[in-house]
Amino acid sequence: QVQLVESGGGLVQAGGSLRLSCAASGSGFSINVMGWYRQAPGTQRELVASITRGGTSAYADSVKGRFTISRDNSKNTVYLQMNSLKPEDTAVYYCKVVLTLRQYWGQGTQVTVSS
Repeated sequence: QVQLVESGGGLVQAGGSLRLSCAASGSGFSINVMGWYRQAPGTQRELVASITRGGTSAYADSVKGRFTISRDNSKNTVYLQMNSLKPEDTAVYYCKVVLTLRQYWGQGTQVTVSS
């Protein structure tokens, strides 16, 4: 079993920055892919960014150039640095980790960007 603890959400003005963190704990696991998703009210959950164990990253077009995903494999932690935030980035952000046979979701952290 893997537990995920997210942190770093909050309220920020447009143009500001936030950094999200997601730490995975448990034993006997190896994480392949780590990612961040988000879900705004009335919309489907969408992929924001993902990163492989080797460091290959991918981004949604809407966040390219503004968000940066990174991970620390020694700490089983993934980060999302969000810069130049826009009101349309407002959503609950969820961390997801993918193991060989299973995947786990975090509880979500609210990000609100005011105009």
